[in-house]
Amino acid sequence: MKVINKYNHITDSDRLEIEQALKDGMSLKKIAAKINKHHSTVAREIRARSVESLKGAMGRIPNRCVESYTCKKIQLCMDKPDCVRRCSVCSLCNKVCSDFKEKVCEKLSTPPYVCNGCKEEHKCVLRKKFYLHKNAHQDYREHLIKSREGANITEDELMVMDALLTPKIRSGQSVHHVVVNNRNLFNVHEKTIYRYIAGGLLHVKNGDMPRVCMIKPRRKKPVEHKVDSKCRIGRTHDDFKAFITENPDLHIIEMDSVIGRIGGKVLLTLYFCNSGLMLAFLREHNDSQSVIDIFSLIWNSIGEERFRQLFQVLLTDNGTEFSNPCALENAPDGSTRLRVFYCNPYSSWQKGGIERNHEFLRMILPGGTSFDKLTQEHINTVLSHINSYSRPKRSDKTPYEIFEFTYGAELLGKLGLRKISPNDIVLKPSLLS
Repeated sequence: MKVINKYNHITDSDRLEIEQALKDGMSLKKIAAKINKHHSTVAREIRARSVESLKGAMGRIPNRCVESYTCKKIQLCMDKPDCVRRCSVCSLCNKVCSDFKEKVCEKLSTPPYVCNGCKEEHKCVLRKKFYLHKNAHQDYREHLIKSREGANITEDELMVMDALLTPKIRSGQSVHHVVVNNRNLFNVHEKTIYRYIAGGLLHVKNGDMPRVCMIKPRRKKPVEHKVDSKCRIGRTHDDFKAFITENPDLHIIEMDSVIGRIGGKVLLTLYFCNSGLMLAFLREHNDSQSVIDIFSLIWNSIGEERFRQLFQVLLTDNGTEFSNPCALENAPDGSTRLRVFYCNPYSSWQKGGIERNHEFLRMILPGGTSFDKLTQEHINTVLSHINSYSRPKRSDKTPYEIFEFTYGAELLGKLGLRKISPNDIVLKPSLLS
């Protein structure tokens, strides 16, 4: 009897075998036997590392709407006023129709979970999934490297450590003195604590320790948090859909980060789905504390009542900077002020509104542009121009106008935005030159 290899990772050659076997229509059990793994391991590998594709079918309209055969709408895009064809037979239908509901292939929910080897794939226009060994192995390597990076400590453990260390160090005690006299309260090495302080994870800084300041600093990547997997419990995209179904009147805000120079300043972006308005806030570091500080700033700037009116449901991705949802969900008095949910891994299309608006942002701040010399005033100017730009999807109204009509101009002023005349809008890097 052949012994199944339980403990070795799936290799690149194994993944190549999986891709070829799927193409040949082999079952998961046969594939597992071929590479000497359990079939559940192969199933998890395929579901976790398959990639989505919008590949169409030659000669067929790429309409993925559930109503594609019954819908009778016409002239949705208004590009051709004399057009009398049904929009459902046009390639632009899914992009311009506000009632678009995507149809999902039922075969993707059953083994083998991908379109490799499917006999209908060449004529199917629905969203597809493929298992590609090269992409899968690259994703595995990135995940492996990421799992070995960062501070191996949760937000709650860090808060306890910070509450113990910061006041004692600021009163003149050294890290060594605190650790030696409170050994039962620390489960990390003294040197690790110094790394956390140097990496900016605690409120105490190197400047609070005079002897540390005498040491010439070395250039290195700042310490980051690991993502606590428990933060996604009850906050997955499926939980989000169920919550919105039960509470359809709540306002949804999509949240993301925009990176400038690696290791430099970053932006936190917030997109209001009901109006199309986008906010952006400059942060020194891409960590969870900087995101928490931004929400505290907004809370204090616009007041509790306005905050609860605006911020009700947050949808974001799985970045480390969003790994402390409790700090965002809870008000200073401990009450719940909003709900946080996460998109599925590698599924940025689930928050498509903010991804689309990032294209406007990149017109002014192209990829690779350093944000280090920018101030929040610069960012407010950029967002004022973007939000004053007319949107065909919203009947040629601007996000600024829609938000102003709903909440008033005073609130926009508190958020740092102003209205730009249509003829004065600049969506080029020259806006900040």
